[in-house]
Parts: sequence; C-alpha cells; structure tokens
Amino acid sequence: MRPSPASLLRLALLALAFTPHAFGQTDTPYRLNVSVDEVILTFHAADAHGLPVNDLTLSDLTLLDNGIPPAKILDFQLQQNFPIRAGILIDTSGSMSSHRYRDQSIATDYAQQLLRQQTDQAFVLNFDRTSHLIQPWTSNPATLTTAIHNTTRGDPIGGTALFDTLYAACRSQFGAIDHRASGNFILLFSDGEDNASFLDLETAVDMCQHTNTAIYAFSSNARDGAFHPGTATLAQLATQTGGSVFYDDDPDTSAHLRTIEANLRNQYRLVFRPVALAHDGAFHPITLATPDRVATLTIRSGYYAPKPKRAAKPATPSPDR
Repeated sequence: MRPSPASLLRLALLALAFTPHAFGQTDTPYRLNVSVDEVILTFHAADAHGLPVNDLTLSDLTLLDNGIPPAKILDFQLQQNFPIRAGILIDTSGSMSSHRYRDQSIATDYAQQLLRQQTDQAFVLNFDRTSHLIQPWTSNPATLTTAIHNTTRGDPIGGTALFDTLYAACRSQFGAIDHRASGNFILLFSDGEDNASFLDLETAVDMCQHTNTAIYAFSSNARDGAFHPGTATLAQLATQTGGSVFYDDDPDTSAHLRTIEANLRNQYRLVFRPVALAHDGAFHPITLATPDRVATLTIRSGYYAPKPKRAAKPATPSPDR
C-alpha cells in the first residue's frame, strides 16, 4: 500500500520528533548498508533444555524463500555476546493506564539487571497518539530508570499510533547506528491497539526488518484473550520480526527477560540473495529446517520485497511563444 500525501507528511513529522543520538552523533543520516535484493536473516537456536545451540554449520540448514532455495548464500556466521541495542517503548494511552506500574517495573528490571554498561545501550520513549523520546541512547541504568518512570500519559485527545511509532523508532534510532554490528530489539509494552496511525502494520514491520530489529512485546492481554483486537497485532509484529509476545497472565517476567537476553547474545546471521526478487512489495515466507537437536528456533516468518518505484512524471512541455 503506497502512503498517501497525508502519510508522507506524517512521516516527515515523525522523523523530526526523533533526533538521532547514537554514540554522540546528532547528524547521522539514515542509510541502509545492504542491497535491496539481499536479505539479512538472524535467528536463535536452542535445545530441549533451552540452552543455545551454537555449533550449527551451513550444511545443517535448509533455507526456503517463498518455497524455493535462495539464489546464493552470501554470509553465515555466529554472533555471540554482541553489543545490545534496545528500544524501550511504553504505550501510555488510556487503555494502558492500569498496567503502567507493571510495565515500568519490567523495563526497570531490564535496565538494571541485564544491560551491560560496557557494551550495551538503550533509549526510552512513550507513545499514545504521538511519540515522545524521553531518553536518547545511553548505557547508564540509572538514567534509563529515571526516564522509564517519567513516562506518563500525554495526549488528552486519546488514541494510539503504534505502527507510526514503531516505524519512526526503527528508522530514526536503529537506522542511525550500524545495526549489523549489534543485537537489536524493541521492548514493547502495549495492548496492540492502533487507532491513530497513518501507516499500516506491513510498513512498520518492513522498517523493523530493514534495521534488523526484533520486537519483544509484553502484552497487557491474557494469553487466551484472542478476542482482543490487539492480540493478533502483537503476534504478527513479533512473528514477522523474529521476536516473541509475553502475556499478562504469565507472571514470570524475569524468565522472559532472560529469554530475550539469551536470544540476542547468541544469534546466527545469514545473508542471502533471493531468486529473481520482484519489486512488488509482496510478503515472502521463510522456512528454515534445522537438525533435530534444535528444539526451538526464534526467527522471523518472512520479509517484504522492495516496493515498486514510482514512475517519474513526464516533464510538461513549455508552451511556444
């Protein structure tokens, strides 16, 4: 779906709302350091005990892109103990007010217990109808904790622009760093409702995939809350970016944070070139077969092909004088 002129205007405003503060650089332009016809795929493999399987070789894997093998595997490597780049996104719309203390508590646990000051960085923003960057990139847990507890409800009009927020965070924050050299994820606290975005889920996911950013969501809904409209939304966001959803009725949040930590500290990175990739914006499902000793595979479900470029309008000939 091609963004409308109103959507493009909203994107410009969103970009202005997020000033890149990565590694002391405030004017770093967004750029994607990979060909549009190459796909970066990261995944985590674990055994039946939940322990990482870190000895896979390319011969152990069978990759299918849209049902067929890729044209070429360009790179395959294990990434262990990579620096982590985390975006802490807290939904502060009215529907999330009763969960604000829980969300702040979980986010604080991550900042204080799992963030490694020597290598990792995180930023904090809250959102409802609009998004607000509370704390730019930092490795200081105390600074992050203060920012987390400064997230309060903003827009009195109401509404939630989840997709716009995810797009802007990935483009302006993760897009301003070398996202190939770190484990990137969004720690999202939300019920999955979106009633104010100009963009759709597909566009938000596409930008997360471009910056190699997984979404791990702490949902305010119960696991059996399939009737809630946001439950399916969070599931799609997580599945299509290689993350997970944790539900409100599962109280072991410490275990969930350790799962995220294990996934990001032990990742495989595989770069491949698809066969005759059409620039049609279509979704390409990915399947990856692994040995039986891999019990759990955390991987995104696919990717979106590049969208067709707009044809340039022909120049209007000048009238003869």
